[in-house]
Amino acid sequence: MSNTLSLAQQLIARRSLTPLDDGCIDIIGARLAPLAFSLENMRHGEVDNLWARRGNSSPLICFAGHTDVVPTGPTNQWDSDPFTPTVRDGMLYGRGAADMKGSLAAFVTAIEKFVAQHPQHRGSIAMLLTSDEEGVAVDGTVRVVETLQQRGELLDYCIVGEPTCVSKTGDTIKNGRRGSLSGTLTVKGVQGHIAYPHLVKNPIHLAAPAIAELTATTWDNGNEYFPPTSWQISNIHGGTGATNVVPGTVEIQFNFRHSTASTVDSLKQRVHAILDRHELEYELEWEQSSGNPYLTPRGNLVDAVSAAIKQVQGITPELSTSGGTSDGRFIAAICPQVIEIGPLNATIHKINECVAVEDLDALSEIYYLTLIKLLVE
Repeated sequence: MSNTLSLAQQLIARRSLTPLDDGCIDIIGARLAPLAFSLENMRHGEVDNLWARRGNSSPLICFAGHTDVVPTGPTNQWDSDPFTPTVRDGMLYGRGAADMKGSLAAFVTAIEKFVAQHPQHRGSIAMLLTSDEEGVAVDGTVRVVETLQQRGELLDYCIVGEPTCVSKTGDTIKNGRRGSLSGTLTVKGVQGHIAYPHLVKNPIHLAAPAIAELTATTWDNGNEYFPPTSWQISNIHGGTGATNVVPGTVEIQFNFRHSTASTVDSLKQRVHAILDRHELEYELEWEQSSGNPYLTPRGNLVDAVSAAIKQVQGITPELSTSGGTSDGRFIAAICPQVIEIGPLNATIHKINECVAVEDLDALSEIYYLTLIKLLVE
């Protein structure tokens, strides 16, 4: 059994349902302490966070991830207990195997191998762990980043272990993520009997032309790394429940997934301009739910990870900014180069979540070679 597989099994066996860590950070800390890492536990509310660092010089390379997992779903639909790590036909099954305890194990074994072979390496290595990524994400990585920011402790490179790959481990590096901007729009009218249209103002009718224009608007054309910004309605609420009453208001909830080609302010201004042009009486509350977009163009980190993948897997990874959000959005505030690379994402959050055993060792070697390329060569 490889060291990476063994550690992944120890972590999967912990029932770390978000926001609980259930001892995962202690397991990892016990592996890092003998390597001369200073361990700093940062607990906020129910959330356990760890900032572990070896060395005080630059460049500083950080491995970031989360120990918490999503709920299992019906356990009777799993082929084996989700918190009893089980190897079948070369696959390791268990909640968190791919998202992302397998990556955490690979982080640790890569660091152990690197430090054993290069104890006097230049620069510094860090790990940032949280148990609040799968949940509301308010007391996790963002809190650690705030602390580091306050004391001027900045990162040079960060690798987040999110499952990024599609067909083969190493085929996809996430070098950025779109931002998320939500709005709750309330359009006002005049309620009344549906049989007397001259005495009412139907807010649904009033809002419809504006909705059509918002839907048809090209917000931007994206760029080399990002698709065009998307505007989508998620919910519409209007009416009293009666079929003979025109409602007094209609509430429309919408979301932008936006690229670096647009800013939050520019999107807000354009929405208000459209609503004002249609002469609506409205209220609009904004929520920047998942932070700004971030992007790491080709450079030292992307090149090092790509070369490591080519050496281990024999493939050239694709750069992608697709998908949802990750804690990389917080880390980008103190780190100019943030990427995500982990195992296949086909089974994450599903029944019978799993990762190939051989992929765990491949990941560990990719992380190890990345350290070589950035701190030794």
